Amino acid sequence: MQTSTSGIESRLAHMPISFFSVVMGMSGMTIAWEKAQHVFGIHFGLVNLLLVSLTTVIFVALGVMYTQKLLRHPEAVIAELHHPVKLSFFPTISISFLLLSVAFMAVSPSIGRVLWVVGALSHLGFVLYIISTWMHKQHFQVPHMSPAWFIPAVGNVLVPIAGIPLGFIEVSWFFFSIGMMFWVILMTIVFYRILFHAPIPARLLPTLFILIAPPAVGFVAYMRLTGELDAFARILYFGGLFLTLLLFTQARRFIKLPFFLSWWAYSFPIAAITIATLVMYEQTEKAGFMWLGGGLLVLITLLVGLLLVRTGLAISKHEICTEEH
Repeated sequence: MQTSTSGIESRLAHMPISFFSVVMGMSGMTIAWEKAQHVFGIHFGLVNLLLVSLTTVIFVALGVMYTQKLLRHPEAVIAELHHPVKLSFFPTISISFLLLSVAFMAVSPSIGRVLWVVGALSHLGFVLYIISTWMHKQHFQVPHMSPAWFIPAVGNVLVPIAGIPLGFIEVSWFFFSIGMMFWVILMTIVFYRILFHAPIPARLLPTLFILIAPPAVGFVAYMRLTGELDAFARILYFGGLFLTLLLFTQARRFIKLPFFLSWWAYSFPIAAITIATLVMYEQTEKAGFMWLGGGLLVLITLLVGLLLVRTGLAISKHEICTEEH
């Protein structure tokens, strides 16, 4: 019994903050299904409720476990806060709140409002802390840079998606501006790191898909803010679509990777470009966007299903929440 208890405590101490990327992937798929039903005029209310409920349960479970880690192993949480790569995953918590707020808008707008307020405020806190850390800590090196550093910026551009329907217009523009500014800055640094320094470690290679998220989410947010498919909106969408095609051409490289929790980095960006494509179809009514959006919806559904199964197997085999070597 003592051995079993110590084993549980060890796994709790090594629970990674990146586990919340599971919620991002689940939320992204849920919102994609909600958008597809709206665009295609087909409604499966039970599907929406089921997906929102499942995503919420996963988020609450992860939140309870990470809170336990904070209470029992605060030194482990502090170590993650000081880690040059893991630091950027803390906003996955606030992003989970923001994504759930969008998902709940189709089920319960009052709950969506509460989640949005919590998500926006907590994300601002994370962003201020992380950028201050980037500015004043001297232990960061170019090899520490990875697309995971985009996560704080992605969270900023998510705010208007539920913020505009809730009436927070200026606040939404505030967050959108921050996200776009840091997307441009970080995009430059990431490509400098990719082109002129050592390859990204295999464990973090799936995070390359995060490159898709800022322009794809930015497009959806910009459409919320302006309601007009103008030149800048098209630049955002087609920029995201190009990055998607670029990464899909390297599918063989990604398929060969052993399973890591970072595989969940595939999910939210693909969900984001799926939603963006459905918005493009909604705006243009061009059949090409309809077929592309439908195909991406099938892909993200199959991908999330695969990731859930593979994550479950990894947990059962003690491949996750173990000490890194």
